[in-house]
Parts: sequence; C-alpha cells; structure tokens
Amino acid sequence: MPPTLLVTGPRGFIGRHITAAARRKPDVRLQLLTRTPGGPPADDRTGTVTADLGDPPSLRGVCEGVDTVVHCASGIGAEEAALHAVNDLGTRALVEDARRHGARRLVYVSTAAVYGHGPFHRAGVEDLVPAPESATSRSRAAAERHVLDAGGTVLRPHLVYGSGDRWVVPGLAGLLRHLGAGVDTPALHSAVNAADLARLVLAAALTEGDVAGAHHANHPVPLAAADLIGLLLDRLGTPSRPALTPEQALARVRGNAQAHHHLTMLTGHHWFTGDELWHRLGVDPGAPPVLQLPEHVPAGVGQPAGR
Repeated sequence: MPPTLLVTGPRGFIGRHITAAARRKPDVRLQLLTRTPGGPPADDRTGTVTADLGDPPSLRGVCEGVDTVVHCASGIGAEEAALHAVNDLGTRALVEDARRHGARRLVYVSTAAVYGHGPFHRAGVEDLVPAPESATSRSRAAAERHVLDAGGTVLRPHLVYGSGDRWVVPGLAGLLRHLGAGVDTPALHSAVNAADLARLVLAAALTEGDVAGAHHANHPVPLAAADLIGLLLDRLGTPSRPALTPEQALARVRGNAQAHHHLTMLTGHHWFTGDELWHRLGVDPGAPPVLQLPEHVPAGVGQPAGR
C-alpha cells in the first residue's frame, strides 16, 4: 500500500515545494493539514484535514492512517505567547498524535537560526549547541526537542531561496536599498533552493534508513556574501558606489531593527557543513547557489516583506 504523508503548512513557502515534489511521486498519498478548509483535492491521492497548531486539541486524530509526518509549519515573528502556542505546544500535540497513531517517522523542517547569530565557519551539527536568541528561534528550538525526543528527524537549513521566497532575497534587497551601496564582507553563507530542499525532505521522509537526529540541510557549496550582494545590487539598479565597511553600514541602519538583523547576519560567516545527508540519501543537491540564484532574483527585486 502506498505510504501516506501528512504535510503541515502545505500553503507556505517550503510546504508548497514539498507538496509539489510529493505529488510527482505516483506511489505517495498526501494528507495536507491546513488551518482553513481548502478547495477540492488536486487528485485522488491527496486529501486534506483541517486543524490549527495554535489550538492543540484540534490536532487530535490528524495522524490517523499516516505513515510519516512532514512538519514544515511554523509561526514566525508573532508575539512570544503565540509563537509558544504554535511552535512549542502545537508541535508537542502533533508529535503526541503521531505516536498515538503509530506514524513511523517524523521530519521537522527547522532553521539554523536556532544556533543564534554566530559567526559559524564550516560548522557541523556535532560542533554546535542550539542557543536561540529570538522568540521565534526559541520556540522552534522547543519544537525540535519534541521531535528529537520522539526519535524524529530535524533539518536545519540556513538561507532558503526560490519561487515564493518572501524573506531571504526580499529582506536582503531591502537592506541594500536602505544602505544605497554594497558592504565589504568576506562572509560565507550556507543556502539552498527550496525545490532542492523539498527533494531532500521527501527523501528523508520516505527512506527505509535511519535518519533520526538533527542534520544541516544546505547546499554543500557555500555562497559568498559578496556574490549575493553584487547580484542584488545589479538587479536593484543601484548606482555604482564604493562598498561600505561593516562599521559604516551599521551606522546607517541604527534604529532600524529589521535592517540591523539582516546586516549582522549578512556580514558574519554562517557556513554549516551540508553534504552528509545528501550523500546518505543519494539526493543530488543541484547546482551551487551562486549559479541558481540569478533565476530567482528578478529585476527590481520587489519590496521586502515584514518579519
């Protein structure tokens, strides 16, 4: 009988890519968990279930008949109480329901932000201990603990770009638009295309092998911040000006919390080892981010979303 995957957050950025990848596999059945009822199923292998991570009792029974839970729904940037309810308590209730109904695997798409700001240079999972600094990251680290305690799999990408991205490219473009110039930094960043990440997540969900524990989920080849900055400045049409030093840039973003967050992230190394899981699961990570990004950064880039 084909395995059934429950996907949380199927309408979100990463969830859409995971759902699309799963639908391309004829031997997989899907249950899509959404907060509000959707339209009719896309095909006879896809069903929907309505529940809300912010209302843990509503999750009871959602994992009935499910083989694997792919959890990629997360609250981001809300009030701390709401983040705790969704990411911590909601994930705990989801994990409990999965165990109650005998789901064989849990895969949670988390974030490398659980480590804090860094810097991190070619850091492995075994080298790091989560030290989240924001309310969002603290609640997602709590969600990780529920999954790991149940013997599940946690994936930690850093920069995720691609179709539907409202955070990474728009946010960094907004920073450079605010600065009016580039920043001179040697930083290296781990990054991954959402479509490639989705293939990795799906492989982790369907493998017969043991992938329990936490793993980095980025392309093995890091992205130089200088290459990302140059691409964004070009697409923004920013006039050629000398690059700012990090200190000069910090002075320009003083009082702007969002720009300050993006700047401190951009100018510090965030390079996490990223090849172990791709090799173990036999998944091709695709072309390096520096080659893929140009097709995902349109001219003008667009206004950044709030975070």
